[in-house]
Amino acid sequence: MTSDDYQNRSYGEIPVGFGKKPGIVVVDFQTGFTDAQYPLGGAPLVMRAVENTARLLEVARRYNVPVANCNTAYMNEREMPYWKITAVRETFRHDHPSAAFDPRIHDPAYDLTVCKKAPSIFFNTGVSDYFNKERVDTVIVTGCNTSGCIRATSIDSFSYRYRTIVPEDCVGDIEEQPHRDNLRDLGRRYVDISDLKTVLAYLEDWHKQNAA
Repeated sequence: MTSDDYQNRSYGEIPVGFGKKPGIVVVDFQTGFTDAQYPLGGAPLVMRAVENTARLLEVARRYNVPVANCNTAYMNEREMPYWKITAVRETFRHDHPSAAFDPRIHDPAYDLTVCKKAPSIFFNTGVSDYFNKERVDTVIVTGCNTSGCIRATSIDSFSYRYRTIVPEDCVGDIEEQPHRDNLRDLGRRYVDISDLKTVLAYLEDWHKQNAA
């Protein structure tokens, strides 16, 4: 087996491409991940992704693009799935400060805001119903962590038949290797791996076409 075997077997040959109507999901940019005082907070790749996603959302909201924003939180451990992460079990509670949305990426007056209980933003949240009503066919995935909730969200987006775009610099993880590995594997099968610059250009073109 060589590093080109996936390519030789046609993985990644067909691009997804951008469609006619974008929607953006923002996954778990809550202070538990974006504030270094918390056990899971402050990873450099996550902080980079927060800043880039904030730039993306400023343009998206100006152009009236649907945005769905989520955190992960529970009443207590009894409500939780069987998480293997102590920090999640101890801090991802509705009454804990780590559940709060990072204000850089959240506009409660604009965003569809949901609290998810599983890795994917689409699981039992109504986000797909919202996007279907808005006639979204292209989902841009932002947030953290790439190897967990971003991967799960991307696969669900694919499964719901959305064109799925993951801008690499708008998602982050605790370590760089899992970030790269999961983006590579998602890009082979389900999504287009893009970047902020390309997605912003798409939003600009989409806005011009729809404003005409």
